[in-house]
Amino acid sequence: MSNVPTLHYDAIVIGAGAGGLTAAARLVAAGKKVLVAERLDRVGGRASSETIDGHIVNIGAIAIEKGGVFEETFALLDVELDVREPSPATVFYIDGKVINVAKGGWGMLLGTFTKQAAKIGSRFAQARDGELPEDKLTTKQWLDQYTSNETVHAIFRNLCAAIFAANSDEVPARAFLVYFAQKGAFKRFGFCPRGTVGLWNDLAAAIRGRGSDVWLQASVKALHTEGKRVTALTIEHEGVTRQVGADVVISNIGPAATAALPGAQVLGDDYIQSIRRNEKPAANIVINFATRERLLDVPGLVTFGKTRRLCNMGELTATCPEIAPEGWYQYVAYAVPRPAIGDFDEEHEVKESLQDLRDIFPGFKDAKMLSVRVMRGDWPAQRSCSGFDLSQDTPLENLWHVGDGVKDYGDGGTQACAYTGREAARKAIEHMNGARVPA
Repeated sequence: MSNVPTLHYDAIVIGAGAGGLTAAARLVAAGKKVLVAERLDRVGGRASSETIDGHIVNIGAIAIEKGGVFEETFALLDVELDVREPSPATVFYIDGKVINVAKGGWGMLLGTFTKQAAKIGSRFAQARDGELPEDKLTTKQWLDQYTSNETVHAIFRNLCAAIFAANSDEVPARAFLVYFAQKGAFKRFGFCPRGTVGLWNDLAAAIRGRGSDVWLQASVKALHTEGKRVTALTIEHEGVTRQVGADVVISNIGPAATAALPGAQVLGDDYIQSIRRNEKPAANIVINFATRERLLDVPGLVTFGKTRRLCNMGELTATCPEIAPEGWYQYVAYAVPRPAIGDFDEEHEVKESLQDLRDIFPGFKDAKMLSVRVMRGDWPAQRSCSGFDLSQDTPLENLWHVGDGVKDYGDGGTQACAYTGREAARKAIEHMNGARVPA
C-alpha cells in the first residue's frame, strides 16, 4: 500500500447510519464530493432491515419522523421520504384498555391514575418555559416528589425506555422534560413499507447519483494526520487497502470507536479518557415476531403500563402489509433491561421481556419468532443515554462526530441522529469553504 493517497474526496463519512447518511447527503447537496465508508454490507446502521423467512424485519429503530430534518434532507436531493403515517400514531395500553393521548394529552392520561395529575402537568408547563430540575435528579426521583402511584411510575419508566432506551432511574429528569415538554412528544412519524433500510437505500442511491460514492464492506483501518488535521484514512474495500485523502472527516461510528482507530491517539489522552469516563451506552431488546391472529387492533406504536421489561410495541403490517407474507400480522416489541446502562444478565432479561408479551397477549404463545436482538456493548440501542451526550467537536479541527452519542441535549431517536448530521455537515462546509479562501 502506498503512503500517498490514491483518491481524494472533499469529505469522508465513516459509517452509513442515520447521522452519517444525513451528513453525506447535505454535503453532496452543497456540491461536495463525498465518500461514505460502511463496514457492513448494508446501509442504515442500527436502523436498518433484514429479510427473515419472507418477512422484512427491522433491526433496531423503526419510526421515521416527518416534517423535520429527515424530510428536509431527502428533499435536498429530490428524494421522496417513503413513509406511511399510522393514525393514531401513539396510544397507551394499560389494564387492557387503549388510551389515545392525542385527544386529551398528559392531563387525561395521568388523571386516570393519580390525583396529582394537575401538579405534574404544571411542572411540564414550567419546563416548557425553561424551568428545569437540576442535572443529577433522575426522572424517577423527580416523579417521586409528586406521586407514588405504581401505574404512573410504570408509564414514565416505559416512556424513558421507549425514547431513551433506559429506565426512569437512569434518565435525568431534565433530559426527560426537555424532550417531552420543550421538543414536543407524540410527533408525526411513519414506517417505510420496504423496511427502514429502503429509506437509506434511496438516500445512498441519490448520493451516488450526484457523483459521490458509498462503499459497503469498507473498513476504516487508520487515521492519518498532520498537526491538528486529518489528512487521509486507510480503508480496506473489495480486497484493496488504500489511503484516501479528505479535506474533512465525519465519524458515525461513535466517539469511543473513533478514538480506538489506529492513529487516533493524536486526539490526546485527556480527550480519549473523557470519552471512556462520560459515554454511557444504553441497551434494549428488540423482539420481532408474527402471528396469524391480530393481537391488538392499533396501527401505531403502543406504550404499556406496568410491565417487567416491555416498554412498547408496533404492528407494522397495520400500515405496511407488504413487509410480511400474506396472512401474517408482524410486530416489533421493545424491552429495556434493568439496568440498561451497565452490565446485566442477558438471558434473564430476555426471559422477562418475553413473559411480558405472554402475560399481556395470550395469543403470543402461538407467535412465529423472527428475531430477538439484544442491542448492547459495541452495538447499543443508544451510544450514550440522553443527558450524557458528548460533543460533536473533537481536538482535530476537521473531524466531527454524528449519531446518538453526540445528540442535542434531551433528544432521542433517529431524528436526533439526523440533526447531528445536519450540524456536522454545516461545520464541515464552513471549514472547507473557509479553508479555500485565498490568503
